[in-house]
Amino acid sequence: MDTPDSDLLRVLHADDDVVAIDKPAGLLVHRSSLDAHETRSAAELLRAQLDAPVWMLHRLDKATSGVLAFARSAAVASRLGEAFTAGGVRKRYLALVRGWPAAEGEIDYALARDPELPSAGQPRLPAVTRYRRLACFEWPFADGLHAASRYALVEVEPLSGRRHQIRRHFKHIAHPLVGDTTHGKSAHNRAVAAWLGTSRLWLHATRLELPGVDGAAPRVIESAPGGEWAPLLAPQPPAM
Repeated sequence: MDTPDSDLLRVLHADDDVVAIDKPAGLLVHRSSLDAHETRSAAELLRAQLDAPVWMLHRLDKATSGVLAFARSAAVASRLGEAFTAGGVRKRYLALVRGWPAAEGEIDYALARDPELPSAGQPRLPAVTRYRRLACFEWPFADGLHAASRYALVEVEPLSGRRHQIRRHFKHIAHPLVGDTTHGKSAHNRAVAAWLGTSRLWLHATRLELPGVDGAAPRVIESAPGGEWAPLLAPQPPAM
């Protein structure tokens, strides 16, 4: 089956068991009633591109970019799904957050099961996120309280897999992700979009480490952040 060039996904890794793509921001992983007007999804585009079935292994939010992996059989999906559930898969992300968090830290804060519903009355599930601050920025526009605004680039490793975990955890420590329309601040989102020239959720899945199955070697799959991240990745002076 031919796939239009505009719908071709960049394949980061492919073998007999797993195929991983570089998901662009704004693309659903799969069709959902929560976003019923969307007609395109990564799963459907990849099936058309490969002219073969694939099975989802994990999810990324629509607004998140980066490594997204699929299994090429139901059996592999089942075995790797167990690894995801058991914490045997490592994931890393880049994120731009408001303020200057500590140089490194661990957020251990249980989260309600469904972030789309009020938290009250829901069971809370254990959730842990580690992070390391990579750079600090102070940009010359007001944040409502100060003449300049502070932001930080962080490397994030979620140790559990709750929905919207990174976004909810950084909101919990008062450093919400920039571009997060649910948990962030619209004034900051607009100001940073104008400053950097890009409007997006600043969250990118940079690395996925999958264990081997049936004697196969473990897989390490990486995705470099897009060009819009370049101003954030340039060498920065140390924070005061």
